[in-house]
Amino acid sequence: MMPDRTPQDLERYDRTIRLAQVGEAGQRRLLAAQAVVVGAGGLGSAAIFYLAAAGVGRMRIIEPERLELSNLNRQILHRAADVGHLKAESAERAVRALNPGARVEVAAERVTPETASRLLAGADVVLDCTDNFPTRFVIADACWAAGLPLVSASALRFEGQLLSVIPAQASPCYRCLIPSPPPPEQAPSGAEVGILGAVAGVMGTLQAAEAIKVILGIGETMAHRLGVYDGLAGTYRTIRRTRDPACPGCGG
Repeated sequence: MMPDRTPQDLERYDRTIRLAQVGEAGQRRLLAAQAVVVGAGGLGSAAIFYLAAAGVGRMRIIEPERLELSNLNRQILHRAADVGHLKAESAERAVRALNPGARVEVAAERVTPETASRLLAGADVVLDCTDNFPTRFVIADACWAAGLPLVSASALRFEGQLLSVIPAQASPCYRCLIPSPPPPEQAPSGAEVGILGAVAGVMGTLQAAEAIKVILGIGETMAHRLGVYDGLAGTYRTIRRTRDPACPGCGG
C-alpha cells in the first residue's frame, strides 16, 4: 500500500496503479514529484489537468497574463467568469477542484533570464507551454544549464510539435534544432493566423504523457526525436534529432 494515502487516493489512482509499468511504486514517485508548468493557456490547460489527474504531487504554474474572452476556445482550465482575472489564479482553482490533494503554487510573473533559475528550481520536469520564441529560449537555456528535463510543445493553426530535452540522456538541446529565435515575421502568433483549440489540447495532452514518462523513467521519450502533428491530415510523425557540433547552446 502507498504510505500516508487514504483509500480514496488508492481508488483515485487505481487505473494508473494497474499499469504494469507504473504500479504502486510508480504512483508514489508521481506523488512525490514536482512539475513546473510555464504557461496556463491552450497547451498548459490540457497538460496541467492531466498532470493533476495523474497525481503529480506538486505543481508550480507560472503564468503572468490575464484571461481574455478569445482565449476560451482552447484554454479549458478557465471559465467565462474568469475573464479579466489572472490565469494563474483560475488555473489554481481548477486544479484544486479536480484534485484537492494536489499541492499547487502559482507565480504570476514572466520567466526571464533574471527569474528563470528561481522559478524553475526544484523541478523534476519542466513543461514549456508558452507561445513565443523569446520565452521558449530562456526556458530552454535555463533548463539545460541546470540539467533539468524539459518537455516543450507548440501549436498553431491545425499543427503542433513536441520534443523533450533531457541533459542526463545527452539529448540534443533546444538550440540544436533552432539555434536562435526567428524574426517575428517568420513566427506568426495564433492571434494573427488562428489556432484550432483541440489541436492545442492534443499537444498539451502529449506533453503531460511525456512528462509522466520522464518522471517515471519508462518508455521511449522524445529526447532524440521531434513529434509533428497535422490535425487536418490526421497524422503524427516523428523526426530523428541529433546534436549539432556547432550548437550555440550545448556545443555538440
